Amino acid sequence: MTELFLNYLRFERNRSMETIKRYSQALQSFETYFKNREKELDWASVDADLIRGWMESQLDAGHEATTICTNLSAVKSFFRFALSRKLVEHDPAHQVLGPKKRKILPQFVKESEMDELIDETSWSDNYKDVRARTIIILLYETGLRRSELTGLNDSDVDFEARQLKVTGKRNKQRIVPFGQELSDTLQHYMAVRDEEVSKQSEALFLNNHGERISPKNVYLIVNQNLSKVTTLKKRSPHVLRHSFATAMLNHEAGLESVRRLLGHESLQTTQIYTHTTFEQLRRVYKDAHPRG
Repeated sequence: MTELFLNYLRFERNRSMETIKRYSQALQSFETYFKNREKELDWASVDADLIRGWMESQLDAGHEATTICTNLSAVKSFFRFALSRKLVEHDPAHQVLGPKKRKILPQFVKESEMDELIDETSWSDNYKDVRARTIIILLYETGLRRSELTGLNDSDVDFEARQLKVTGKRNKQRIVPFGQELSDTLQHYMAVRDEEVSKQSEALFLNNHGERISPKNVYLIVNQNLSKVTTLKKRSPHVLRHSFATAMLNHEAGLESVRRLLGHESLQTTQIYTHTTFEQLRRVYKDAHPRG
């Protein structure tokens, strides 16, 4: 039955080999568990208690809740498939709930650290440095995703209205405003770029050959420069997106406004940043209050 299911994933659902491998390992793990409990058991005779016992054994082995939920998802998918093909008479996994996942709060760079990086006088006026500083300021002051930044064209920048036309996920477009600092920075960058690089693309940010800059290049630029001011292990462009949202909420921006600026479809996605700001308030209280 498991082979039928894995073939279904591969040939009918067109799932990746990595997904198929992960599902196969989860199903093998569960089958080994219930066979060790009772050799006569098979997929058609297991029950919900056995599935819960398998999950508990994974917890006891030190697996993270996220891993256990992924394994449970594989078993749930298998039983839905088996029931639809009449290979089993009931679905014992249907009402089984996975362990609660630990919420991982988004990491962000402190405002003082960003000020230090942006205002640092060690930036040179060559194209590489001007581009790097402009990318960092743009990500921090607009909250754009890395793919949104690399997708920007010169025509998407409206200096008169001081706004960007941004193409986000699923090609949804939104307008993002920007301030005088970013306006001046962008204009300086474009002047240096047009003087030093032979433009081969309509893109706003170019590599040294005049072509649209790659997402990998943007990651390296951000990672290398954030390492100058922060000890965070994660120093990606997305951390600057988190930093933008956190700074906005810390300075009393409304949650709905931040949602629209970030291009989130759901307010629930944006609400994770309220937890971040609360944790920051908690640390401030602990450090500042004499009885904290």
